[in-house]
Amino acid sequence: MEKGESSTAELPEDEVWAKLIPMDSRYSEIELRLKETVICSEVKNSSSGKQEWCKITRNVDIVSAVMQNKSSKEILVDETAVQDEDAAVIKCGSEILLGPRDEGYVKYRFEIMPTEESRRYIQVSLDVEYAKCCICLNIWHDVVTAAPCLHNFCNGCFSEWLRRSQERRSSVLCPQCRAVVQFVGRNHFLHNIEEDIMLADPSLKRSTEDIALLNSCASIKSPLVLSSRKSRRKRERSPSDAAESWEHSCPQCDTEFGGFQCNESTVHLQCQACGGMMPSRLNIGVQQHCLGCDRAFCAAYWHSQGVNRSNLHPLCSPETFKPIAERTISRIPSLAHEKNHYEQNITERCIRQMGRSLQDVVADWILKLDKREIDRTRMPLNHAEMITSRTPTCSECYDKLVSFLLYWYRITMIRHPLPSEEAQREDCWYGYACRTQHHNPEHAQKRNHVCRPTRGVYNAKLLYDNRQVSRVKEAKYEKINKMTKNYAHVDCTFDVWAVCSSVNEAQENDLEKF
Repeated sequence: MEKGESSTAELPEDEVWAKLIPMDSRYSEIELRLKETVICSEVKNSSSGKQEWCKITRNVDIVSAVMQNKSSKEILVDETAVQDEDAAVIKCGSEILLGPRDEGYVKYRFEIMPTEESRRYIQVSLDVEYAKCCICLNIWHDVVTAAPCLHNFCNGCFSEWLRRSQERRSSVLCPQCRAVVQFVGRNHFLHNIEEDIMLADPSLKRSTEDIALLNSCASIKSPLVLSSRKSRRKRERSPSDAAESWEHSCPQCDTEFGGFQCNESTVHLQCQACGGMMPSRLNIGVQQHCLGCDRAFCAAYWHSQGVNRSNLHPLCSPETFKPIAERTISRIPSLAHEKNHYEQNITERCIRQMGRSLQDVVADWILKLDKREIDRTRMPLNHAEMITSRTPTCSECYDKLVSFLLYWYRITMIRHPLPSEEAQREDCWYGYACRTQHHNPEHAQKRNHVCRPTRGVYNAKLLYDNRQVSRVKEAKYEKINKMTKNYAHVDCTFDVWAVCSSVNEAQENDLEKF
């Protein structure tokens, strides 16, 4: 066995945590024992010499690592090109080709070794046969649980079963035990077990095509309440009955609105804001789920149906769920800058000093988001690539989005608008990931935490941020240079701050810092 050369002073551990297994049996496996290892091995079939070609850093989650390219050529990781000094996250099963295709470069498969604890857990606590969907007979994918029988299925499999059941009968039966299903929702606890099983035995993984098909069929995003009414016959309700049923009533169960009325097989969603019920209806052009968190909200749906709030039916305020472009904001969210109040105050002072409002700054960065000028890797929302200014979101997800945009606003800002004391602060080694900033006010004030980590496993992952910042800054400087050819002082359209004729010297100093 070959061993990679360690780039750190850490003592090697006894246990091999991962291996690089060559696709060509003429070459030896490479064992990884240290947290950070520089790999030196043969890179081309026609050459017997060894070269240093990457550095692999083990992540704290133990199920992935970061590979940084140390060679002069691009490396292909799962068919994605990684250029010199760039990095990519690799997981168990990732394939690494040390150069361009069809040029004779060596190819490795990255494998993470299961620990004794994971082996003992799988053997003693879990039989994988109990983790299989009875519809497709494979390990769950995006597992959902039906109640009251508590049987588990793939989201895509059960979604298709639900669709067909609604077409053929008035109630939905469990595919496994044939009990009437009253409720179905995603099971996040079993989803973690599903991932652990795949890690322990990669042979159980499905093909990419199968997963894509399941994802396309999956329709269960938030908990669904399946109607269990057996009779459409109405009866008189007493005031006490009305009070008891207020929380879970659906206006369209009793009255037709917008040309639709619920029947015995109608599936219902429960609103996360008001607790009221609404029918789950696909392909009607009205968003019923927040794309940022997959939770259900009823405001947009009932507005489209012309239903107003009454004493018997709870309805959301329109402000709880509306498109991003229609929202306004007057204060910096408490989530901004990882809840660091000192950094929030600095951002607020910068915006005020530049003569702008928070709404103006957020609107500018939402426009950049629409133009896809921002790297969305760290956006704390589900389906981040699908988010646009026209996307309806809940208030909580909107605050998360604004916090994300204010982070980009700060790190792409040249230091001129910053207050003098704050501009001279050194960056914290751990950047926004620093935990000390939350309980040590002195540290939070002394160091800048609106920056990328330069220590720990976060550093290599965030090289994408570096490239994005460089692109934004280069575009900004190019515009400034064009304007300063004819004017000694100009207003930059990006940030509305004065730029003097000596801006070229300032920009060179700032670019050196990045």
